[in-house]
Amino acid sequence: MKKFDVIIIGAGPAGIVTAITVKKQYTSKSVLILKEEEKGLIPCGIPYVFHELDSVNKDIMGLKPFIDLGGNVITDKVIEIDKKQKIVKTVSGSEFSYHKLILATGSHPSVPKSLKGHDLKNVFFIKKSYNYISKLVEEIKYKKNIVIIGGGFIGAEVAEQLAKDKNKTVSIVEKEDLCFTKAFSSELSEIATEQLKKANVNVYTSTSVQEIIGESGIVKRVKLNSGKELEADAVFIAIGYIPNTSLAEKIGLSLNEYKAIIVDNFGQTSVKDIYAVGDCSETLGFLTGRKDKIMLASTAASEARILGYNLFGIRIRNNFTGTIAVFSTEINELAMASAGVNDKDIPLINLEIISAKFTGVDRHPGTLPGTSTLTVKLYVSPSDGSILGGEVWGGKSTGEIINTIALAIQEELTVFKVLSYQIGTHPLLTSAPTMPAFIKAAEIALSKIYNGK
Repeated sequence: MKKFDVIIIGAGPAGIVTAITVKKQYTSKSVLILKEEEKGLIPCGIPYVFHELDSVNKDIMGLKPFIDLGGNVITDKVIEIDKKQKIVKTVSGSEFSYHKLILATGSHPSVPKSLKGHDLKNVFFIKKSYNYISKLVEEIKYKKNIVIIGGGFIGAEVAEQLAKDKNKTVSIVEKEDLCFTKAFSSELSEIATEQLKKANVNVYTSTSVQEIIGESGIVKRVKLNSGKELEADAVFIAIGYIPNTSLAEKIGLSLNEYKAIIVDNFGQTSVKDIYAVGDCSETLGFLTGRKDKIMLASTAASEARILGYNLFGIRIRNNFTGTIAVFSTEINELAMASAGVNDKDIPLINLEIISAKFTGVDRHPGTLPGTSTLTVKLYVSPSDGSILGGEVWGGKSTGEIINTIALAIQEELTVFKVLSYQIGTHPLLTSAPTMPAFIKAAEIALSKIYNGK
C-alpha cells in the first residue's frame, strides 16, 4: 500500500489549485490526486464546446503544472474512506494511506425527480464530465428543436451557443420573471434576458415545465404550465448544482442543510486531518455570514489557495470572510458581470443601500474603432459609504472592472476612498481619465449620500 502525505480526491479547479499550492509551499511532501476520468474539463468553458470552441478537446483542464512539480495523479474512483486507519479505497481494489485527506469532489447537476419525463432518452444535463459532454456534443449536432429548462448562467450560455446554428430552434423556460435573477439585479436581469432574445433564443419567463412528454421512451415535447407544448428533439435540464458529498456523508462528516461539508476558516472538516474545498464545501455570504449556495470556480480557487498554504501549519491569515459571488458572462456580444449585493437583496436581508450608475465608453475618444458603451452600477451603504456590490455591462473590459469592484468590496473600501484612486489610462485600452466609469459611479453615490439625490 502506497502512502502519501496528502491525498486529494477530485481534479477540478479546487483540487488542482490546492495540489499545486501544497507542492509549491511544501516541496518535500508527497501529494496524490485521485480522479475518476482520464481527461477533465474547464467547467466554465463547457457551454462553448457547443459552438465557439467547436471541440471538447479545446476545453481540457490539464494537470501538467502539478505533475511538473512532482505531483502524482491516478485515475481511479474512490469508493470508501477509512478515517480511523487513514486509508482510501478505490473501485479497482487499490488502497492508499494518507496523513492529510482533501475532499474536492465538486458538485453535480440537480435532477428534478418529481418532473415527469426527466429520465427520458435525449434529456440531458450539463455534467462536468469529459466523457459525458463528448457524447453529448456529438448527439446534439443532429437535434433541431432544443428546450432548455433553467435560465441561469449555464442554461443561458448553452442556449446562446446552440442558437448560433441557424438550423436549430432553441427555447429557454425559466420560472422567474426574468433570466439571471439569482445573480443580477432587476435592471441587469432584464438587459440579459433581452440579449438572449436577440441571440435567436425563444425565452419563456414566468413559466414552468409541467411535463416532458415522450414516445417510446424518447423525448418529443415539453408541456408548459400554460398548456402550450414545445416540440423537442432534446431537452437540457439546467436548474443548478448540488454538492457531491456522498463520500463525506458515508464517513459521518458534518454537513449543512444544503448537504455541503461544514469547514472552518482553513478548510478543516469535523474530522481531524480531513479537509474539504470547492463546491462540496460550505460557503457563507460575506455580508450576512449566512450559509449560501454559491458555486464558482473562482471562489473554489480562492479557498484552495488558503487551504494549500496552511495545510501543515497556519502561514497566512484567511481574509476570506465569505463569498462575494463574482459572476460574469457574455450574451450576444454584451459582457455582463456582478459582485456582492444588489437590489434583489433588499427584501431578503432588510438591507439599506443606495445605487449609483454611470454610463460612458471604454475607449477615448469614443470614435475609435471597437469602442463599446460601458456602464458601472454601484450599491453603497448610505451610512458609511462602503461599497457592498456592483454591476458592469458593456465590452470586454467588463470582466476586469468587476474584479476591481470585487477587490474594493473585500477591502471594505468606501466611495470616499475611490474618489482618490490613481489610475492609468490609454486611448486604446480604457475610458478617458476624466470619465473612468467606476470612479464616476462612486462620485454619483457620494452626491446621493451628501445631497440625498
